[in-house]
Amino acid sequence: MTDGFEVLYRGTLFLIVLFFLTKLLGKKQISQLTFFEYVTGITIGSIAAEVIMGLENNIWHGILGTSIFAVLPFLIGLFSLHSKKVRDFVDGTSTVLIKDGKVLEGNLKKEKYTLDELLQLLRGKNIFELAEVEYAVLEADGKLSVLPKKDYRQVTRKDLGLESINEKEPHMVIMAGKIMDKPLLEIGKDEDWLNTELEKRGTTLDKVFIGQVDSYGSLTIDLYNDEIQDSTPQDRPLLLANIKKCQADLELFALATDSPSAKALYEKNAEKLASSMEKLTPYLKC
Repeated sequence: MTDGFEVLYRGTLFLIVLFFLTKLLGKKQISQLTFFEYVTGITIGSIAAEVIMGLENNIWHGILGTSIFAVLPFLIGLFSLHSKKVRDFVDGTSTVLIKDGKVLEGNLKKEKYTLDELLQLLRGKNIFELAEVEYAVLEADGKLSVLPKKDYRQVTRKDLGLESINEKEPHMVIMAGKIMDKPLLEIGKDEDWLNTELEKRGTTLDKVFIGQVDSYGSLTIDLYNDEIQDSTPQDRPLLLANIKKCQADLELFALATDSPSAKALYEKNAEKLASSMEKLTPYLKC
């Protein structure tokens, strides 16, 4: 076998082996690296490179070596799930760098971080002044978690006294002009509903690149032609406007009638509609 085909054969074989070893280690190995996983990844890569390029003559020795460096972290990961001591030793622990608005110089020195590096991490969190920080902790994976002071936190619906809204994840129902049956079934819709929605927008399925249904059941589409704008119907705002009109009409009827019973009936239903409108407004406003 020539050198070129030997490298091709070894490279293909190790690509398959490393793929299955990575699947064994799980998503954590590719999403974030602890000290142990960092060393493991480098070693596996080095062994694979040497075997592929023929520096290690016996290919099965290389496969055995990479398997050892994959199976051992997998077993240690299992132990870590059941023991915090093992988890802290292998993965490391978090370190508080700012507490009660005060930078802890000792912990900063312990983690070998300079003040400039801390400020850089804070800027990555859109924080440019230390005075804005209440608490900051350096996680085991090297990321900085920050709790701003109350005056610098984003305002929430709870802060404004507004009713909370439970939203569901959006569903991709059209991809590259093809209907995705499973997501469509999960939201309780069918192809007839989808085609009707597309007709409202004056388009057809073959012209749609992406179609997504939000938590309110509204369809948003992205067409293949970037120059064509999606004419999304204003169903929810229109419904809200109609409810407001009906509520205002009931109040006018109550003022216009001379019948006490009719006036009481109009006022009662106007109040009910106003109460319903207050609850529905967060869902119907764009």
